[in-house]
Amino acid sequence: MRFPKRFSLGIRVPAVPGLRTRSMSRLLNPALGAAYWLMILLTAIVLIAFVVTIFLPMGPTGLIFRDESGGTEIPVSRAYILFGFGAFVGYFGGFALILRQLRLIFRTLASGDPFHPTNVSRLKQIGLTLAVITGGAWIGQSLVARLARGEMGAPSLFDLVTPAFSVLVVFVLAEVFREGARLRRESELTI
Repeated sequence: MRFPKRFSLGIRVPAVPGLRTRSMSRLLNPALGAAYWLMILLTAIVLIAFVVTIFLPMGPTGLIFRDESGGTEIPVSRAYILFGFGAFVGYFGGFALILRQLRLIFRTLASGDPFHPTNVSRLKQIGLTLAVITGGAWIGQSLVARLARGEMGAPSLFDLVTPAFSVLVVFVLAEVFREGARLRRESELTI
Protein backbone atom coordinates (compact mmCIF):
# COMPACT_ATOMS: atom_id res chain seq x y z
CA MET A 1 0.00 0.00 0.00
CA ARG A 2 1.33 3.39 -0.93
CA PHE A 3 1.08 6.28 1.41
CA PRO A 4 0.03 9.63 0.02
CA LYS A 5 2.81 12.05 -0.68
CA ARG A 6 3.23 14.62 2.04
CA PHE A 7 3.00 18.20 1.03
CA SER A 8 4.79 21.12 2.55
CA LEU A 9 3.03 24.11 4.01
CA GLY A 10 6.07 26.19 3.26
CA ILE A 11 6.94 26.50 6.94
CA ARG A 12 10.41 25.47 7.98
CA VAL A 13 11.91 25.44 11.41
CA PRO A 14 14.85 27.82 11.31
CA ALA A 15 18.19 26.16 11.81
CA VAL A 16 20.28 27.62 14.56
CA PRO A 17 23.77 28.01 13.11
CA GLY A 18 26.30 25.72 14.71
CA LEU A 19 23.81 24.06 17.08
CA ARG A 20 24.56 20.40 16.58
CA THR A 21 25.23 17.60 19.00
CA ARG A 22 28.77 18.75 19.70
CA SER A 23 27.79 22.38 20.20
CA MET A 24 24.82 21.33 22.33
CA SER A 25 27.25 19.49 24.56
CA ARG A 26 29.39 22.62 24.73
CA LEU A 27 26.30 24.50 25.87
CA LEU A 28 25.11 21.97 28.44
CA ASN A 29 28.46 21.20 30.04
CA PRO A 30 28.96 24.68 31.55
CA ALA A 31 25.29 24.82 32.56
CA LEU A 32 25.57 21.53 34.45
CA GLY A 33 28.82 22.70 36.04
CA ALA A 34 27.30 26.02 37.13
CA ALA A 35 24.20 24.31 38.56
CA TYR A 36 26.37 21.77 40.39
CA TRP A 37 28.55 24.42 42.03
CA LEU A 38 25.47 26.51 42.89
CA MET A 39 23.97 23.51 44.71
CA ILE A 40 27.28 22.92 46.51
CA LEU A 41 27.35 26.58 47.55
CA LEU A 42 23.75 26.52 48.78
CA THR A 43 24.40 23.31 50.69
CA ALA A 44 27.47 24.84 52.34
CA ILE A 45 25.59 28.04 53.29
CA VAL A 46 22.68 26.15 54.84
CA LEU A 47 25.08 23.75 56.58
CA ILE A 48 26.91 26.71 58.12
CA ALA A 49 23.56 28.16 59.24
CA PHE A 50 22.72 24.76 60.76
CA VAL A 51 25.96 24.66 62.75
CA VAL A 52 25.59 28.29 63.85
CA THR A 53 22.03 27.61 65.01
CA ILE A 54 23.25 24.72 67.14
CA PHE A 55 25.55 27.00 69.15
CA LEU A 56 23.58 30.26 68.96
CA PRO A 57 21.70 31.02 72.19
CA MET A 58 18.05 31.63 71.39
CA GLY A 59 14.61 31.23 72.85
CA PRO A 60 11.49 30.14 71.05
CA THR A 61 10.57 32.40 68.18
CA GLY A 62 7.08 33.06 66.92
CA LEU A 63 5.97 32.06 63.47
CA ILE A 64 2.81 33.76 62.28
CA PHE A 65 0.43 32.23 59.75
CA ARG A 66 -2.04 34.73 58.31
CA ASP A 67 -5.32 34.27 56.51
CA GLU A 68 -8.49 36.33 55.98
CA SER A 69 -9.65 35.97 59.58
CA GLY A 70 -6.37 37.12 61.10
CA GLY A 71 -3.28 35.25 62.09
CA THR A 72 -2.16 32.38 64.24
CA GLU A 73 1.12 32.57 66.13
CA ILE A 74 2.90 29.29 66.68
CA PRO A 75 6.03 29.07 68.82
CA VAL A 76 8.96 27.58 66.93
CA SER A 77 11.70 25.97 68.96
CA ARG A 78 15.34 25.43 68.07
CA ALA A 79 14.57 21.82 67.16
CA TYR A 80 12.13 22.93 64.44
CA ILE A 81 14.64 25.41 63.03
CA LEU A 82 17.39 22.77 63.03
CA PHE A 83 15.01 20.33 61.34
CA GLY A 84 14.29 22.93 58.65
CA PHE A 85 17.97 23.64 58.04
CA GLY A 86 18.72 19.91 57.98
CA ALA A 87 15.95 19.36 55.45
CA PHE A 88 17.38 22.07 53.20
CA VAL A 89 20.89 20.60 53.53
CA GLY A 90 19.50 17.24 52.44
CA TYR A 91 17.49 18.80 49.61
CA PHE A 92 20.33 20.87 48.16
CA GLY A 93 22.90 18.15 48.82
CA GLY A 94 20.72 15.57 47.08
CA PHE A 95 20.42 17.72 44.00
CA ALA A 96 24.17 18.30 44.06
CA LEU A 97 24.64 14.51 44.01
CA ILE A 98 22.22 14.23 41.09
CA LEU A 99 24.04 16.96 39.17
CA ARG A 100 27.39 15.30 39.87
CA GLN A 101 26.15 12.01 38.40
CA LEU A 102 24.66 13.86 35.42
CA ARG A 103 28.00 15.55 34.79
CA LEU A 104 29.75 12.17 34.82
CA ILE A 105 27.15 10.73 32.43
CA PHE A 106 27.54 13.77 30.25
CA ARG A 107 31.31 13.25 30.06
CA THR A 108 30.82 9.76 28.64
CA LEU A 109 28.25 11.16 26.21
CA ALA A 110 30.62 13.89 25.05
CA SER A 111 33.41 11.34 24.57
CA GLY A 112 31.12 9.30 22.31
CA ASP A 113 30.50 6.42 24.72
CA PRO A 114 27.01 6.95 26.19
CA PHE A 115 26.40 3.26 26.91
CA HIS A 116 29.33 2.96 29.29
CA PRO A 117 28.52 0.34 31.95
CA THR A 118 29.04 2.80 34.82
CA ASN A 119 26.25 5.00 33.47
CA VAL A 120 23.76 2.32 34.50
CA SER A 121 24.75 2.59 38.16
CA ARG A 122 24.87 6.39 37.87
CA LEU A 123 21.29 6.48 36.60
CA LYS A 124 20.18 4.14 39.38
CA GLN A 125 21.85 6.43 41.93
CA ILE A 126 20.02 9.40 40.40
CA GLY A 127 16.71 7.52 40.64
CA LEU A 128 17.34 6.52 44.24
CA THR A 129 18.37 10.05 45.21
CA LEU A 130 15.26 11.47 43.53
CA ALA A 131 13.11 8.96 45.41
CA VAL A 132 14.70 9.91 48.76
CA ILE A 133 14.36 13.64 48.05
CA THR A 134 10.74 13.23 47.00
CA GLY A 135 9.86 11.16 50.04
CA GLY A 136 11.74 13.49 52.37
CA ALA A 137 10.05 16.58 50.92
CA TRP A 138 6.63 14.96 51.29
CA ILE A 139 7.33 13.98 54.90
CA GLY A 140 8.71 17.45 55.62
CA GLN A 141 5.61 19.11 54.17
CA SER A 142 3.43 16.81 56.29
CA LEU A 143 5.34 17.77 59.44
CA VAL A 144 5.14 21.49 58.64
CA ALA A 145 1.39 21.14 58.06
CA ARG A 146 1.11 19.47 61.47
CA LEU A 147 3.13 22.26 63.04
CA ALA A 148 0.87 24.87 61.45
CA ARG A 149 -2.16 23.19 63.07
CA GLY A 150 -4.62 23.44 60.25
CA GLU A 151 -3.35 26.71 58.78
CA MET A 152 -1.60 24.81 56.00
CA GLY A 153 -2.97 21.82 54.17
CA ALA A 154 -1.14 18.53 54.46
CA PRO A 155 0.12 17.07 51.17
CA SER A 156 -1.87 14.21 49.75
CA LEU A 157 -0.64 11.01 48.19
CA PHE A 158 -1.69 12.48 44.83
CA ASP A 159 1.18 14.97 45.21
CA LEU A 160 3.58 12.02 44.83
CA VAL A 161 2.30 10.89 41.42
CA THR A 162 4.46 13.10 39.18
CA PRO A 163 7.69 12.72 41.22
CA ALA A 164 7.16 8.95 41.45
CA PHE A 165 6.68 8.85 37.68
CA SER A 166 9.94 10.74 37.15
CA VAL A 167 11.76 8.29 39.41
CA LEU A 168 10.26 5.43 37.42
CA VAL A 169 11.41 7.02 34.15
CA VAL A 170 14.98 7.28 35.47
CA PHE A 171 15.00 3.60 36.46
CA VAL A 172 13.63 2.64 33.02
CA LEU A 173 16.39 4.71 31.40
CA ALA A 174 18.91 2.86 33.55
CA GLU A 175 17.63 -0.43 32.17
CA VAL A 176 17.77 0.93 28.61
CA PHE A 177 21.39 1.95 29.19
CA ARG A 178 22.12 -1.48 30.70
CA GLU A 179 20.74 -3.18 27.62
CA GLY A 180 22.67 -0.78 25.35
CA ALA A 181 25.90 -1.57 27.21
CA ARG A 182 25.20 -5.30 26.90
CA LEU A 183 24.56 -5.03 23.16
CA ARG A 184 27.70 -2.96 22.68
CA ARG A 185 29.76 -5.53 24.61
CA GLU A 186 28.31 -8.36 22.48
CA SER A 187 29.07 -6.50 19.26
CA GLU A 188 32.67 -5.89 20.40
CA LEU A 189 33.09 -9.62 21.10
CA THR A 190 31.57 -10.53 17.74
CA ILE A 191 33.88 -8.36 15.66
